[in-house]
Amino acid sequence: MSDPVVAIVGRPNVGKSTIFNRIAGERISIVEDTPGVTRDRIYAHSEWLGQRFSLIDTGGIDISDEPFVTQIQEQAEIAIDEADVIILIVSIKEGITDADEKVARILYQTDKPVIVAVNKVDNPELRGEIYDFYSLGLGDPLPISGSHGIGIGDLLEKVCHYFPKETEQTDNDTINFSFIGRPNVGKSSLVNAILGENRVIVSNIEGTTRDAVDTPFETKAGDQFTVIDTAGIRKRGKVYENTEKYSVLRALRAIDRSDVVLVVLDAGTGIREQDKKVAGYAHEAGRGIIIVVNKWDLVKKDSYTMQGFEKMIREEFQYLDYAPIVFVSAQTKQRLNQLPQEIKRVAENQRRRIRSAVLNEVLMDAIARNPTPTENTKRLKIYYGTQVAVKPPTFVIFVNDPELVHFSYERYLRNRLRESFDFSGTPLRLIARRRK
Repeated sequence: MSDPVVAIVGRPNVGKSTIFNRIAGERISIVEDTPGVTRDRIYAHSEWLGQRFSLIDTGGIDISDEPFVTQIQEQAEIAIDEADVIILIVSIKEGITDADEKVARILYQTDKPVIVAVNKVDNPELRGEIYDFYSLGLGDPLPISGSHGIGIGDLLEKVCHYFPKETEQTDNDTINFSFIGRPNVGKSSLVNAILGENRVIVSNIEGTTRDAVDTPFETKAGDQFTVIDTAGIRKRGKVYENTEKYSVLRALRAIDRSDVVLVVLDAGTGIREQDKKVAGYAHEAGRGIIIVVNKWDLVKKDSYTMQGFEKMIREEFQYLDYAPIVFVSAQTKQRLNQLPQEIKRVAENQRRRIRSAVLNEVLMDAIARNPTPTENTKRLKIYYGTQVAVKPPTFVIFVNDPELVHFSYERYLRNRLRESFDFSGTPLRLIARRRK
């Protein structure tokens, strides 16, 4: 089951982004100092007392060229469609405005819990004024201050109280995967083509908390997969997929629910910034990644075309040097039969465990070939390593001083692990800890 989703809504200038950043904390920052890895500011992971959840700032979904009221309405509807719990932010300074009442009226339509958070209550004297907000008809208002962090704990406690209880886990043998990419790169055609090739057993199961429909299927070899639906619902009266940030949000939700992410590129139009943004998120989230170049049948080719395209991908996606690249055509079915096997291989590599004795042999051999660096006469000492997690494979190395583990030496160790074991398609995490 994926993490519960919390959406923050409200009119402009009530402090939505401040509260979003306050709740997201450090987690929103970029994990690796690598070119091309970007985290969209509208979406983040957070945790409260051990409960993980995802957070959406609907105000960051810029619906341009629309009147003010329409923008607020669309952001509220996005929250209704995407979230398990909704936080409506209002401001003590302006009191209840027409826009607040408009948002409240839209939120009445949902059966999802809505919590009214009254922001900018920066001192105790203002607390008495929050009772006006009962008139919104959405229950007890909570006083908070995003800029000072006051009341955020109480707010999160109430949010977590409303999270759906975990249902039964899906079959561990089933591999969940999704096709991610810009509109019109052929994601739907690829899904249909793969299901047409491989569908032996199939049924539609509704997504646990949203209206998207995931499709399970089984190959003739008996491998079980589920295609995570990234298209999701078509909204009442209008499709908002043309809003770039909203289609990115859809992709981010799908990535969170996938074991393996297939980043689809259009062979005709090449690589765009949005491709890198979404792929960077999949990398940060630790998912298995395969780069799929679709519409390969439309490209005029000579004996170097594929090699040249692969070189361009490696230059643009430097942080995905571990991801296999498959050139396919949904139209002609070219190489489509390779995808299920490739997905299975990447999923297995995501779950690969290395025994500590074998891991330490590789580490000691790596150090013998390329001794640890020295900084200010102090040399890095690596004592031993152990694997602490899978999905993605995560290793802790115990050292004399974590500050001495330079990025370039960490990359060298990662590369040695890749040479020694098949980690194709999966990111690797290396954590340096001081030996106690």
